Amino acid sequence: MFGKVARVTTLRLRPEDPADEAPVARVLAAAFARPDVAAPPEVGLVEELRHSAAWIPELAMVAEYGGEVVGFALLSRVRVRTDGGGWPALVLGPVAVAPHRQRVGHGAAVVQAALDAATELGERLVVVLGDPAYYRRFGFGPADRLGLTSPWSGLGEPWQALVLPPSTGEEPPPPAGEVVFPPPWSRV
Repeated sequence: MFGKVARVTTLRLRPEDPADEAPVARVLAAAFARPDVAAPPEVGLVEELRHSAAWIPELAMVAEYGGEVVGFALLSRVRVRTDGGGWPALVLGPVAVAPHRQRVGHGAAVVQAALDAATELGERLVVVLGDPAYYRRFGFGPADRLGLTSPWSGLGEPWQALVLPPSTGEEPPPPAGEVVFPPPWSRV
């Protein structure tokens, strides 16, 4: 009577669970595939971070489409070294989308879900090394404007930071300083 019924598949965004480890590794391997390496370093980075103090389970987000894990965004712990000690912060990455689901908004959706989860947890600062044209949509800007340095500071615009809204209006802004990454990052 009315013709074909359209089946709508929605994108589901959620924290990673243990059953997602292999599908996430496949997404990372496909998204970062290069002919000169058997396995992209991003796969090993995520595996090492999972078993480190930098891992925050609520901030390892997957995008699931039609029951298949098609995207992943990770926020893990870093520290801003200051004269007065240190300040907890997060690094965004790796971010990956399966090649057959790229350029349809899944990457942006899973990144935004991770940032929203970080805000809910009371996190205040996120850094990323990536394409400014892409990350600007989330509010990232040059990290050097916030006085943040890292081994990647010399790369200029790709070294970016985002100050998340405070959970109360009384919180001080994040301090300037050197962003210190956990050991797994030194192998990427």
